[in-house]
Amino acid sequence: MKIAFQMDPIGDVNIDADSSFRLAEEAQARGHTLFFYTPDHLSYQEGRITARGQDMKVQRVAGDPARLGEMREVDLSEFDVVWLRQDPPFDMHYITSTHLLDRISETTLVVNDPFWVRNFPEKLLVLDFPDLTPPTTIAHDLETIKAFKEKHGDVILKPLYGNGGAGVFKLTRDDRNLSSLHELFTSFSREPLIVQKFLPDVAKGDKRVILVDGEPVGAINRVPAEGETRSNMHVGGRPEKVGLTERDLEICARIGGVLKERGQIFVGIDVIGDYLTEINVTSPTGIQELERFDGVNIAGKIWDVIEAKRA
Repeated sequence: MKIAFQMDPIGDVNIDADSSFRLAEEAQARGHTLFFYTPDHLSYQEGRITARGQDMKVQRVAGDPARLGEMREVDLSEFDVVWLRQDPPFDMHYITSTHLLDRISETTLVVNDPFWVRNFPEKLLVLDFPDLTPPTTIAHDLETIKAFKEKHGDVILKPLYGNGGAGVFKLTRDDRNLSSLHELFTSFSREPLIVQKFLPDVAKGDKRVILVDGEPVGAINRVPAEGETRSNMHVGGRPEKVGLTERDLEICARIGGVLKERGQIFVGIDVIGDYLTEINVTSPTGIQELERFDGVNIAGKIWDVIEAKRA
């Protein structure tokens, strides 16, 4: 098959951690050809969806993960699969790219389905399952956020469309910084904030469960660094081997059918204690860590599903 990756610069990836690299590596091992481009080179041209990028061969060499061909323009409708793999922030640039990729959906399989990526970004899809999630409020209004904090005590405040743990704050019941943080966030963004009741179980780890076509295939535990609330590996969280609990399987059973129905083939959900906190559909991570811990080929499972859909 002809495979295109819409992602951040390939030269910057960590070959031992990046999920996009692992997906490309597995595709290449199966004999598929690879094409790479960044989102700023995606275009609509008189009815055609095009991209300027380069043919790519990946290699497991630190600091030199890919060999790239000459820059050229392609018609994405001629590809079998396009991977939507750039990282958030989930801003209008990101949203526009999903609109453009929607236009090739009759000929090309876009993974994950851009229509539903656009309509159910990670911190919003969980709102469909309020009984699985911690108490949550999404608001721009300061008084609403203050009332939530007054009711629940210790809370987590974060930007609604952020990623990688950036801009995440724990505020205790007696913390007096809420107004200042609200002023800071709203000075550069009109987007609302999300505030959730703090879950003390995060000290034991924030579990990343990976689902492939709606089915759980394993999990890793991300333990916060000393003195940190955030467990994201981008900010020093430590990955550990972990199994799936009955509660994890219950959560996956509730959400799995929705993910499969809406074309979300590769998804990573975040679970703290007994609570679902995020459903990551834009650019989930965790494949390589899970493969090392459990000795399974997660990338292979993902490509099995994609190849079956194309067949």
